[in-house]
Amino acid sequence: MRWQGRRQSDNVEDVRGQQGGGLGGGFGRGGGMGGGPGFRIVRGGGISGILILVVMFFVLRAIGIDPLPFLFGDGSIQSTQTQQSSGRTPAEGGKVANDEATQFARTILAETEDTWSGIFQSRGQTYTPPTMVLFSDGVRSACGMASAASGPFYCPGDRKLYIDLTFFNELATKFGASGDFANAYVIAHEVGHHVQNLLGILPRFNQMRQQMSQAQANQMSVRVELQADCFAGVWGYYTNQKGILEAGDLEEAINAAHQIGDDTLQKRSQGYVVPESFNHGTSAQRAKWFQRGFQSGKIESCDTFSGDV
Repeated sequence: MRWQGRRQSDNVEDVRGQQGGGLGGGFGRGGGMGGGPGFRIVRGGGISGILILVVMFFVLRAIGIDPLPFLFGDGSIQSTQTQQSSGRTPAEGGKVANDEATQFARTILAETEDTWSGIFQSRGQTYTPPTMVLFSDGVRSACGMASAASGPFYCPGDRKLYIDLTFFNELATKFGASGDFANAYVIAHEVGHHVQNLLGILPRFNQMRQQMSQAQANQMSVRVELQADCFAGVWGYYTNQKGILEAGDLEEAINAAHQIGDDTLQKRSQGYVVPESFNHGTSAQRAKWFQRGFQSGKIESCDTFSGDV
């Protein structure tokens, strides 16, 4: 990636070295990229076919897709007018370090800000960027405590994405996914969850899944995660249009998506897979949806909630 010398985001809090601790969800150094502690699966009762339709209806509407063609028959894609605004100022906190890894993360965050601001504006909406919190060891978020072992995560409660930058080293050595665009994919995926939050997808999902069984919530979680992968791909499309990507970058991201698929991770850790426990998607699914977003550059192509994934 030709990322050096580009704008760096000020929406960054550097809390590395401050006391943290605790456990949480997230990318999962033994699991896949995720939504963080705010994405805990909630056990509950069963869910009827009607409730599934309700979930699909609101999720499709939230991303600007007319749900009627998918639920009841023929139709066309339409835009919705949902304003998202906030008078938020750049993140405050401790002095942000100026090492290369931090510069990279700030640059990628800035690129996501520019891309999603443009996409939202074209849809008659306003994009409010997330804050990226750089931490080490552990951190407290609005979603609870999280340790560095949980990996990067996004917390809908405070609209912040949390990352220990040493994770990139482990992504390369443990998961076999090296390269700057592989690292950028990690950040773009978590920003994808933020986009879902702004569009109302995450709030509706979190509300609906309280009525779902574990298995049903896992299935819906897979669709949420794959959409975040697709949104990361949409960002990648515009990044490529700017001439930032170099030969081999796309392959780095696709490999990263493949290496963190539920099936690949389970085979690596326990030697066999348990499909009903998947909550992020298989390697093939994750690579497929990232590529779909990368090829189209349109969020309408990221409908993971209708049909097979």
